Amino acid sequence: MRILITNNTLDGRAGSELYVRDLAIALMKRGHQPIAYSTQLGEVAEELRRATIPVISDLHALSTPPDIIHGQHHLDAVTAMLHFPLVPALYICHGWLPWEEHPPVLPGIRRYVAVDDLCRERLATTSGIDPESIEVLYNFADMQRFQLRAPLPAAPRSALVFSNYANGEASIAPIRNACLRAGIEQVDIIGSGMGKAAAEPAQLLGQYDLVFAKARAAIEAMASGCAVIVADQVGLASMVDTQNVAALRNLNFGVRTMQRERLTEEAVFREIQRYGADDARQVSLWIRQEADMERTVDRWQDIYSEVLSEAEGILPLEHLHAQLRAGADYLRWLSPIIKGRQHFEVETRAYVEQLEAARLQMEEQLTQQAQALQHHQETSARQTLALQQHDEQYARQVEALRSHEERSASQALMLQRHEEQSADHVAALQQYEDQLAEQAHAFQRCQEKSARQTFALQQSEQYSTHLEDELRLQTDKLHQLQGQLAAVHRSRSWRMLGSYRRLMQWLGRS
Repeated sequence: MRILITNNTLDGRAGSELYVRDLAIALMKRGHQPIAYSTQLGEVAEELRRATIPVISDLHALSTPPDIIHGQHHLDAVTAMLHFPLVPALYICHGWLPWEEHPPVLPGIRRYVAVDDLCRERLATTSGIDPESIEVLYNFADMQRFQLRAPLPAAPRSALVFSNYANGEASIAPIRNACLRAGIEQVDIIGSGMGKAAAEPAQLLGQYDLVFAKARAAIEAMASGCAVIVADQVGLASMVDTQNVAALRNLNFGVRTMQRERLTEEAVFREIQRYGADDARQVSLWIRQEADMERTVDRWQDIYSEVLSEAEGILPLEHLHAQLRAGADYLRWLSPIIKGRQHFEVETRAYVEQLEAARLQMEEQLTQQAQALQHHQETSARQTLALQQHDEQYARQVEALRSHEERSASQALMLQRHEEQSADHVAALQQYEDQLAEQAHAFQRCQEKSARQTFALQQSEQYSTHLEDELRLQTDKLHQLQGQLAAVHRSRSWRMLGSYRRLMQWLGRS
């Protein structure tokens, strides 16, 4: 089956561009012949070409009509449908807000497909679209590319802002601040708005525990096993859990879900507190089952077959006339926009000319101001040089004064030390005099004591002389008594007395 897929651009890596890439490659692998068409080619177009998918920017390059037109974005889709007016077509709506997503109404469009319930509302509220022709085919991810990471930690340690709409540090400040409050120090950004588009996000997502994303990016992060908070510059939805994942998927984790509240630090911090590793794992397993690209491609093949079957039996001429009239209606709807754009371009050109004149005038004023500034700078330079010389002279004077002050301070210090030494000497002299006075007083007491001892010695000598005299007198008396006793012992009476004592002793024993 030859399938012509249109898109507004095939340049940057955004949602619908990647949808075309993944769907075209999947169809090619199943034996179909997809061709991608856009008037603006780039990075994604090169990826498709490397995958052997034909990419064209001019429908005249397609000499053989396709079997079916898979239209995305009305300008390119209607261009293809009018170029091949007899080829049956379908149209898929990817967004509620973008002007490029406006649903065209042509009889060749047999089926309208929405990627979520909100896009279905846009189709259902477009005049001329039969509600029976509308089908919802929810967004998907390539589960072969986005592999499931290892189980999450009990508390998140790293976070990623995965968005093309983050365009400065201020735009993610609420997220970064809330992460820091929650103890998550690693907060990285992937997205074209920050100049950090990732060619292979499948290789990066598994490195993070918590991802802030919306729409397709949120699905890819969940498929990789990350906990996901649906958030973007539009606002904040919530942490995706097993209780709300189905409802959020019905709205493609997109703009309507983020109407819940503003993106503030406090709101983001509250959602981070709802992190649960086990619940996030269950969400990942559910999304890998429900959003598997292979299931979506199966349904696309069925839709293509149904559209081709419905187109059988339609008279070519009648269909051609109806298709051309519808094309005219489309151009009539588009005409005011283009004319308004032309008027806008005329006004813009006039405004640009005014800006150019103002720029030239401003440049002349700036030149004059530059010359005046240069003169002022030269004058300032001379004054600065004079001031510098004055400063140098003043510095020398200050240095001399400082040296004098240092010498004076040194002399004062020496004088203070001399006075302290003199005071020490006076104190030592006073102490020496006190010691001499004490020694003199002690010497006087010693002399008085010596006099008393001398007097006592004299008295002792006199008493000793007296004792010696007495001793000599007694000695003489003793010698006399000894003489007398010797005389007694030699006398007859003493000898008789001895005989008498012996007789008495004998008588006493008898």
